[in-house]
Amino acid sequence: MSPYLGEDDVAAMREAAARLVEVLAAPGPDEAARLLNQVLDDTARAPRLTRHGGTSPWHLHVDSRDDAPWAEWFLSSSALALAVLLADHQRVPGGLCASPGCRRPYLDLGGGSPRRFCSARCATRERVAAHRSRA
Repeated sequence: MSPYLGEDDVAAMREAAARLVEVLAAPGPDEAARLLNQVLDDTARAPRLTRHGGTSPWHLHVDSRDDAPWAEWFLSSSALALAVLLADHQRVPGGLCASPGCRRPYLDLGGGSPRRFCSARCATRERVAAHRSRA
């Protein structure tokens, strides 16, 4: 796998990212699980350990081979990670920012109340706007 991305690689990575954003935008864990199962069915293979020919420590892969395209590696690995998070927390492992002008995806790995915003900046912007609209 070349460390350099060509235009085709970038386009494929954008498509992969769009599929992951769909998972994070799911209205609940059942729909997120359905979407993740589809991604895993489309891209993931049996888990295997690799060292990339001795150039790295042992680690797990679920893509088809060590020289798989970047988008395949990204999508299959990310889907597996999101599936583990969904199984551990029994909820969608993230979301899309609730700020209408943002809508960036984010991961929600904490306990307690679910996140609604991608960052403190977006949350503050929305709180200030709500406060000003009441004044």
